[in-house]
Amino acid sequence: MKFIQVLSSAIIGTIVIAGCAKNTINETSSKPIPAAKFDLSTWKITIPTDNDNNGKVDQVSKIDIQNYSHPDYFYLDDENNMVFATPNKAFTTANSSNTRSELHQLLGGPQLTNYAPGNNFSLKSHKNAQSYAQIGGNLQATVKVNHVAKRATYPEKNPAYSVVVGQIHATKDKTIVAEGNGFGYGNEPIKIYFKKWPNHQYGSVFWNYERNLPKADPNRVDIAYPVWGELWSESNEPGENGIALNEAFSYEINVVEDIMHLTFTTARHKPVTFQINLANNIDANGKVDKFDHPHGYKGDALFFKAGAYNQCSIKDDPGFWYPKCLGTGDWKTDKKNGDYAQVTFTRLVTGMSKKLQ
Repeated sequence: MKFIQVLSSAIIGTIVIAGCAKNTINETSSKPIPAAKFDLSTWKITIPTDNDNNGKVDQVSKIDIQNYSHPDYFYLDDENNMVFATPNKAFTTANSSNTRSELHQLLGGPQLTNYAPGNNFSLKSHKNAQSYAQIGGNLQATVKVNHVAKRATYPEKNPAYSVVVGQIHATKDKTIVAEGNGFGYGNEPIKIYFKKWPNHQYGSVFWNYERNLPKADPNRVDIAYPVWGELWSESNEPGENGIALNEAFSYEINVVEDIMHLTFTTARHKPVTFQINLANNIDANGKVDKFDHPHGYKGDALFFKAGAYNQCSIKDDPGFWYPKCLGTGDWKTDKKNGDYAQVTFTRLVTGMSKKLQ
């Protein structure tokens, strides 16, 4: 049986994969692991592998990530920056057809389930806000997108050639859905995208707000807001108004009470800011969105995610999200063919919300 490797200096530990404890391979390495350079004390990670052959994507707990690295998908580069990589074709989570090498925030202790209030944050107006780990939260990151998938059968579908580098996710909870209050669907009030067409020199950065509606509702769509370059629906070359591969940019997601404040910065462009109330249906332009849930994400449990969430799905389906990107499932082959996404974080900090001056 194969096992995920723990790469550290003379460390023997245990990795929890999909909820089951497995013995690890002890391998010594002079290279530090990501947790040695970044505070990963409140993160677990999903990796696009199935090393215990149980048919499920591997997840490394927030305890075991302290001693964990993967040579292809999660490691430190020569400058001690944290690298996330994921091929087009590999194992995915149950509710997605997109691969990921991505951190998932867990604020509570190891005895809590992912969906427990003590592992997540809420908005101030949540009726049970006092039971959550915190009200609001803050995520700051500086990233360089090194690569996005280069081959899509249906390039006209918006997710082609893109990767999500940060997000807030609501928990998917059937119990909350059953209460009929319009929450628990597992939608995302923000996903931060980088997209670059293969023939373009520059890519674009934008963020999406997903209407908080059930999956079957045709109005449950992503509303895209431009930061630098074009929106995901545009095939125009953004030129120097965009962001190049390996060009650093920073984002801050600061949820204060019910308001999400966003700040995007980079060396070549002026800062771009947004704010949106996540507890109503007024969009980031200050207009009422009649199709969104009138209370937004007010009743949801929320958590941050960060890493490389490859949007170039290999699924062949008429649906909007499936551009049928190419891939073989062999990492070396797919990397050679450009059928993968890779993101490098030079900074990643999370914590309580920051009160505005």
